[in-house]
Amino acid sequence: MYYTAASFLALLGLASAQRLHVVSVSGEGDWALKFSPDNLKAAVGDMIQFQFRAGNHSVVQSNFDNPCTPIKMHTGAEGFYSGYQLVAASEAMDMIPTYTVMVRDDKPMWVYCSQARHCQNGMTMVVNENTAANSSRSLTEYRRLAAEAPDNLAGDVAGTGGETGTAPEPTGTPGNEETPTTPGGGNTAVETPGAGATSSPGSGATPTGTAGGAASGTQPANGPATSIAQGEGSMVTVTSPMGFFALVAALFML
Repeated sequence: MYYTAASFLALLGLASAQRLHVVSVSGEGDWALKFSPDNLKAAVGDMIQFQFRAGNHSVVQSNFDNPCTPIKMHTGAEGFYSGYQLVAASEAMDMIPTYTVMVRDDKPMWVYCSQARHCQNGMTMVVNENTAANSSRSLTEYRRLAAEAPDNLAGDVAGTGGETGTAPEPTGTPGNEETPTTPGGGNTAVETPGAGATSSPGSGATPTGTAGGAASGTQPANGPATSIAQGEGSMVTVTSPMGFFALVAALFML
């Protein structure tokens, strides 16, 4: 097969377009019962890694009109559900649990924690909020609806719609934004999805509902996931090396 440097660089550009966004799930003090960031913009194909930093929390996808309940209960879309992630189970190894999903379209994704009444108390977030299309469908309004929700329900099967794993325990405080990290740098690690992850039922919340399978707006992160140590930031956007490796492999197989 013959190819030019320009075609190779074009492939490299496609691979480098995939980015990984890190979201902290809870934390200590003022960061308890919060997602950070809680209003995130991500492109189609980007990965979102939820890093559980304290307590015993979950990540569940809902729709806008029915917060605190899995999306499948109301729309038929499968949605994602991380299961309950007990941070203490991984802390002895200086690791934290993670849950990674891929963005499949640019529609808003509404997310909450199903533990106890965390959703009603404001532990919610949105990916790709679009108030330009509908000003009433904002994170503020979603939280208002969540505060009035009668129940806070989890999904059926832990880990559906994404990949669980672990990452090195961050030492910084959630809430700031880091400088993008080059793949292979000192705070980039490659993990095997599912390795070392812990899923535990949360006290005060009974996993119910019907979420499961690949999500509308997301899909499982196939293959080894890139896990980012947060350092001082709660959100890291980096170029993922995995797409590059796949394209290079395909290129030389032709």
